[in-house]
Amino acid sequence: MAELEQTLEWALLRRGVSRRDFLKFSTLMAGTLALPLNVAPRIAQALAATKRPPVVWLEFQDCAGCTESFLRASRPTVAEIVLDVLSVDYHETIMAAAGHQAEEAKAAALKDGGHLVVVEGAVTSKDGGIYCTIGGRASDEILREAVQGAAAIIAVGNCATFGGLPAANPNPTGAVGVDRIVSGVPVINLPGCPLNVVNLTATVVYYLTFKGLPALDRLKRPLFAYGKRIHDNCERRAHFDAGQYVEAWGDEGHRRGWCLYKMGCKGPETYHNCPTVRWNEGVSWPVQSGHGCIGCSEPGFWDTMTPFYKRLPNVPGFPVEVTADQVGIGLTALAAAGVGAHAVASLARHKVIPALQERSQTAAAEKEE
Repeated sequence: MAELEQTLEWALLRRGVSRRDFLKFSTLMAGTLALPLNVAPRIAQALAATKRPPVVWLEFQDCAGCTESFLRASRPTVAEIVLDVLSVDYHETIMAAAGHQAEEAKAAALKDGGHLVVVEGAVTSKDGGIYCTIGGRASDEILREAVQGAAAIIAVGNCATFGGLPAANPNPTGAVGVDRIVSGVPVINLPGCPLNVVNLTATVVYYLTFKGLPALDRLKRPLFAYGKRIHDNCERRAHFDAGQYVEAWGDEGHRRGWCLYKMGCKGPETYHNCPTVRWNEGVSWPVQSGHGCIGCSEPGFWDTMTPFYKRLPNVPGFPVEVTADQVGIGLTALAAAGVGAHAVASLARHKVIPALQERSQTAAAEKEE
């Protein structure tokens, strides 16, 4: 009986979750992970039989925003259960224990190894790490102890992955991401400010199903969540291609949902699945609500992506395909000829617009004569 109580299947039965709902969840996870839907039964089978791994959740230099996202796992309800049955044995913000009792709980979770370490917040490295201490111990020391014997480390949020706001210039505390401190243990980065709990859920599901970490990019981010630019999946992309841009907050283009590139949207330089998984139970995300992307899943975004409300033509990746100005000029030049917006965008990408502009100017001059 004790062995059964350690499985997800037992937790689901105890909470009255039907097999049908569980299979729906498994199918959703397969889709999120960019896996074929026929993998869903394997996910369901693996999760039902998997013993709950202990989790130690550490918080360092952070605002607890990722914890807030973690607590709002709700799409579907089973997602919350999957995270809950991980046996989160130590989490300073949400655990009932405090002081010595909390430290004892952490020590017990670390004793046998094979645990997962979730890290939220930047690690301090300057002056012996004294700028972030817990129980009189520096964050880097606590982290090194916690990862001994760990199965994997999941760094959540931009602070834990790349240093985030604490690491912004001039970085007085020497804030760094987790993988700058530890080695020898697999690290997966789930950046964002905050992280989207859907990606944490999917990562955990993948780990429990396949006993390993998903494919990662060069920044150790899972490709299923960070493999495409926001620009490529954005519902405003058609307006970018058509040269339709918001020029001022509240203008006609803004009211009609046009592209926010000229208002400082960093979507062309940001890799994240915000447009597909969205936020608040999938209701919306910043760009859909009228606010440009600020690039919070990229390294050093507080320095490289600011000012957030201005275009950054000198940042790698800007301008994309062609500049917004080129597309706009091309549309103006070709409007009289009745060329469609999609055709203009395609031609612009092939750098044909200058020739077309010259042709248009010649035609205009001949008309005047």
